[in-house]
This record gives sequence, C-alpha cells and structure tokens, in this order.
Amino acid sequence: MAKIHGFNKLTLLDYPGRLAATIFLGSCNFRCPFCHNAGLVLAPESEPLIEAEEVLKVLRKRKGILDGVCVTGGEPTLDSGLTELLAQIKELGYPVKLDTNGTRPALVRELVDAGLVDYVAMDIKNSPEKYAETAGIRHPDLESITRTVEYLKSGVVDYEFRTTVVKELHKREDIEAIGQWLSGSRRYFLQNYKESEQVIRPVFTSYSREQLENFQQILQKTIPQVEIRGI
Repeated sequence: MAKIHGFNKLTLLDYPGRLAATIFLGSCNFRCPFCHNAGLVLAPESEPLIEAEEVLKVLRKRKGILDGVCVTGGEPTLDSGLTELLAQIKELGYPVKLDTNGTRPALVRELVDAGLVDYVAMDIKNSPEKYAETAGIRHPDLESITRTVEYLKSGVVDYEFRTTVVKELHKREDIEAIGQWLSGSRRYFLQNYKESEQVIRPVFTSYSREQLENFQQILQKTIPQVEIRGI
C-alpha cells in the first residue's frame, strides 16, 4: 500500500478547474534546493503516516462535493503502492491528477493506459543544460525526462508542464531554452517561488510580476497557453 504522509481534504489550487483533495506521498529522487516539501524528500521515514483507508473513507464521504483528487509528493511514481492507490481512487469515481518529475516514463504511460490518471502535471526544473544544478543531483536522467515530455506532448492524456522560477537559478536564456524544448506543448505554468521554512535551502528569491510576464511573453512564442501562478 502507498505510504501517505499528508492529506489536504480541500484545495482549489492543485487540480486546475476542480475542487479537489490532495494526497502527499514520500520520497524523491531529486534534491531541488528550493523544494517546499523538504521533510517528504529528505527524511520521509520520519514523517507521520496516514492510513490509506482513512483517506479513502474521507473521499467516499465527499463524493458529490469533490470533483478530483491530486496525488503528489515527493515523487509519487517511486511508491510501489501508487498503482493500487490510484485504482482505489478511480473506483470511487474521481478524476485523478498525478504530479511527477518525469523520471519514470514507462510507469506514467502504464498508469495512463490503465485509465488510472486523467491529468499529468510534470515539473520542468530548468533548461536541459542546467537540470543537474536545479534538481540538486549530479546526473539527472534527462533521457527519461525527455521521453515523458514527448509522451505527454503526444496528447494521449491532458497535461501541463510547469516550472518553479527562482532568481538564482532561472535566467532569460534558460526560459528561452525551455521554450524551445517544450515547443508545441499544450500548456505551461510559470510558478512564482515563495520563501518558506520548509524549503531545503532557504537562500532563494522570487521574481517580480513584471519579470514573470516578460518570461511569459518569451514562452508564448512556442507554447500557446502560458500562465503565471502564485503571484
């Protein structure tokens, strides 16, 4: 069974256009220094566990109120119980959104093919050239990440790409490179970085709305729908 470390019973932010609940799974194969879920990433074994049945019980009670469930992390595709959890959620009739860093393309495809995922939100950490620095590991699997990008771009499932933008890691040339890499994608979100005590390395700063809008204009040259979140 999936290891659930957090459960938000109601959100208007995590699943676009839907009133949803969010389930947080632990562990991650990245160490993004600006990550807001440091506990889930660095020491998931020390985080409290929530019984899956307790979560499913709430979801049963809220049928007709909620119209979606988001499964996030950490990196949820690393949890061996993910498929079973998604199947149980789908049995309740909920659309499911999966958040992922894209490092396990075969599993993403498998979940979509099985009808267990209705929307995928994939984090694009930076331009390929700066992925290692931004993901916080020496050798991110860019081949697998690119396979997930191309799979989602094929349109077999509804999706979004998104980047949490921080001044110290994302420059104009990086945004231009991302725009070329993701050219022709359906939609893309620039997410404004927000300072928090939960960040792995709290040394980063955010851009102004004006600068994010400049980045938005750059991206709109190659991606039809580009929006800004968190500001």
